[in-house]
Amino acid sequence: MRSYENKDELKNEIKKTFEKYIAEFETIPEGLKDTRVDEVDRTPAENLAYQVGWTTLLLKWEDDEKKGQDVKTPSNSFRWNQLGELYQWFTDTYASNSLKDLKYMLTENVDAIYLMIDELNEEELFKPHMRKWADEATKTATWEVYKFIHVNTVAPFGTFRTKIRKWKKLVL
Repeated sequence: MRSYENKDELKNEIKKTFEKYIAEFETIPEGLKDTRVDEVDRTPAENLAYQVGWTTLLLKWEDDEKKGQDVKTPSNSFRWNQLGELYQWFTDTYASNSLKDLKYMLTENVDAIYLMIDELNEEELFKPHMRKWADEATKTATWEVYKFIHVNTVAPFGTFRTKIRKWKKLVL
């Protein structure tokens, strides 16, 4: 997994990958948002719903911990061995929105993640055991907060950009 020297490097990588990812949806007509093709596992709306879902959870984990609440990862309703059900919940919860609304929600979440990064000091972001939710999310590995940010932004923005590009090639 990629590591980062500092907050700015992390934020710049998120910005770069997010801008490329979100731009892919500009040419998709609203009427095709739910079009499924066998070669791609998600429709455009499902693709965005996945991103909205994970970024929302990431922000909730941090917000709940700051409020002194017990944080259940990945969520209060799902365990890590129920990711398929969680992904379906993301689809059921978000994919009925328009592409415009989904893009807006995701942009708002990414902006909130930038603020979250700014509010964390370098130690909280890059050292282990700085957030209870990060420690409890993994049973066998020690993950710093930046790793959770990376796997819920940079990594899927790249992977899912490839998926939406393949979908566009087949449909548009």
